[in-house]
Amino acid sequence: MQATQNKTYAGACDCHVHIYEDKYPLIPNVAVIPPHSPVSAYREVQQALGLERAVIVQPTGYGFDNSCTLDALAQMGDAARGIALVAPDAPDAEIQRLHDGGMRGVRYMMIGGPLSWDSLEPMATRLKDFDWMINLQLDGRNLPDHEEVLKRLPCQLVIDHNGKFLEPVSPDHPSFQSLLRVLDTGRAWVKLSAPYETSQTGAPGYDDVSLLARTLAEKFPERCLWASNWPHPGRKPAPSDVAMYELLFAWTSSDAMRQKILVDNPAQLYGFE
Repeated sequence: MQATQNKTYAGACDCHVHIYEDKYPLIPNVAVIPPHSPVSAYREVQQALGLERAVIVQPTGYGFDNSCTLDALAQMGDAARGIALVAPDAPDAEIQRLHDGGMRGVRYMMIGGPLSWDSLEPMATRLKDFDWMINLQLDGRNLPDHEEVLKRLPCQLVIDHNGKFLEPVSPDHPSFQSLLRVLDTGRAWVKLSAPYETSQTGAPGYDDVSLLARTLAEKFPERCLWASNWPHPGRKPAPSDVAMYELLFAWTSSDAMRQKILVDNPAQLYGFE
């Protein structure tokens, strides 16, 4: 992996990382068996890309046992925050325990995840008191079906992977316009990340998804985040981390925009000093 040149920003944050440690057991019948991907390996990615902060997202493969992610947060200290998987009936004391360990939100993975739409609003109401967020991954084509719920959530909302349209759409498509309206509430954010998960045009430019990412960055630079999605679960071979980072420079038109997306926005949202 070759380091990027003259493309680093002090305090830059990778807003979607998974850590997998062999010593932590996966839940039965997981769709993908991930490789051992410890904090030490991710630190090499950080060094190569010039990143200083990270948001560690609980993998669905560990279910509601957040031990591996909490371990990773302890290793990374104040340079990291976490997103947990929390059962709807978990007591407030459990959310407080996770908060004390560095967690700042609950992951709602609506593509094969364990939580359901009907628990989202009640969970969001609880999370407001902890200043936590909902981290949502869904097929963006379904956004119009959930737009009104998402716009009225009382806590912050973060949407993964450019909206993750499983079949990329045009910027004027109703489902993408729905995403823009959700962002326009001022309480929602979107990660510019993982174009390889949905692109039909493919590498190196991922032109279909890149069009959406550029549109998001231009229209809502103050609501955008960037993420590597390391270690790229289920992708063999995994995409180049340097190439994923450098795509951001194709999606954005100025240093000021990249400063917002890499540094200022995540510092505000996740509470980095």
